[in-house]
Amino acid sequence: MIREPARAKVNLTLRILGRRPDGYHEIDSLIAFAENAYDTVTLDPGSPVGVTVNGPFSDSIVGDNIAAMTLRRLAEIEPRLRLGAIHIEKRLPIAAGIGGGSANAGALLRAVAVANPDHSGSVDWLAIAASLGADVPVCFSHVACRVTGLGEILEPLPQLPSLAAVLVNSLDVVPADKTAQVFRLLEAAPLPASIPRTPPTVPANNRALVEMMSQVGNDLEPAARKAFPVIARVLDALRDTEGCRFAAMSGAGPTCFGVFEDCDDAAASLASRHPGWWIKPTRL
Repeated sequence: MIREPARAKVNLTLRILGRRPDGYHEIDSLIAFAENAYDTVTLDPGSPVGVTVNGPFSDSIVGDNIAAMTLRRLAEIEPRLRLGAIHIEKRLPIAAGIGGGSANAGALLRAVAVANPDHSGSVDWLAIAASLGADVPVCFSHVACRVTGLGEILEPLPQLPSLAAVLVNSLDVVPADKTAQVFRLLEAAPLPASIPRTPPTVPANNRALVEMMSQVGNDLEPAARKAFPVIARVLDALRDTEGCRFAAMSGAGPTCFGVFEDCDDAAASLASRHPGWWIKPTRL
């Protein structure tokens, strides 16, 4: 059995640089991962290929599971790969802006690479990840990164300061095309012909990191708040919690996060006021 954590990804910053002629959007995002908020992906090599899911959010999955898509893609690209049975313990909310499905796909790719040391060198894992979705490459890498392009250009930031944070999702139902709705409302301008590529800036400490996050923000937040007003309620709840240093939305939402000195106390306070919400203290 090979087990891989599929950690929640959190967009500490997210800039939308413009819309390409093909309709896709180029981004510039600082992404970190939650230390103890994750699904667990288990590969049983050699067992009949298939995907099973359990956990508190397993019933929320609609349509083809991205893990099944990943297995099919791997079999097409490198038939010699030893695959097997995949089991996912689904503890992250779906369609939540924290890359739950993408994290599962990234974890599955890592597990298959471990199971196939003799063939892993013949597989372009990042190219496969990029073909599965914009967040899958960084979720495959599993480390804090500056992410540009369509999500396929990764610049690892191993020295990025850590943050004590609380992830919050109201668990209101969102449509399957949530992200598309947010981008339609955004109405991003066409991508400029030339975009300067500056080196990533690594703040010296978490105070400087929070200041940078405050300055850059998340370009999708205004459109997401318009599409899903509950996001404003979640952000207000975070900002009204004692000790909140910063609060923002991750990805296209609706999950938001707050940075605190003491994330456990903050999570307890939020849970007492909003018992029906998904609230997770963690480190990013």
